[in-house]
Amino acid sequence: MKTALIVAMDNKRGIGKNNDLMWHLPEDMKFFKNSTKGHVVVMGRKNFESIPEKYRPLPGRENVIITRNESYKAEGCQVIHSLEELDHRISVSDEKTLFIIGGGEIYRLAMEANIIDEMYITHVNHNYDADTFFPHFELCEWNVETIQTQDVDDKHQASFSIIKYTKK
Repeated sequence: MKTALIVAMDNKRGIGKNNDLMWHLPEDMKFFKNSTKGHVVVMGRKNFESIPEKYRPLPGRENVIITRNESYKAEGCQVIHSLEELDHRISVSDEKTLFIIGGGEIYRLAMEANIIDEMYITHVNHNYDADTFFPHFELCEWNVETIQTQDVDDKHQASFSIIKYTKK
């Protein structure tokens, strides 16, 4: 099973504020949708609840929610209570990737557990007033490839680059 992480962060590693996105970048959303479609997405409860109700669970993907709340239920989703349960409770075929999609605590736990094979990070060229941040990582441990770039235009308030990091 390949485990990837997908995130967008600003110049200060900010990924969210008040449990919400801080930007509207349609090309990044399209990249997220196309990358995760047909795969398994793993997210924390707060991240799941921050998704507008009409998009929950994320369509075309197996949705897994991690929460410490033993009685938590979410229609159309699998609920687990720790990252360690991924190996025991979630069966993923070799053709599918398990995507860690946030939030901040889940990213931190996944990075600390050293289970990430690839990271897709959208680097948004702007500073926002974030209250949630992506954890630091050692760049020297990853191969780096630029996947896509986007300039500011009438649909994108900030430019960005999508970078694929592959574990060395």
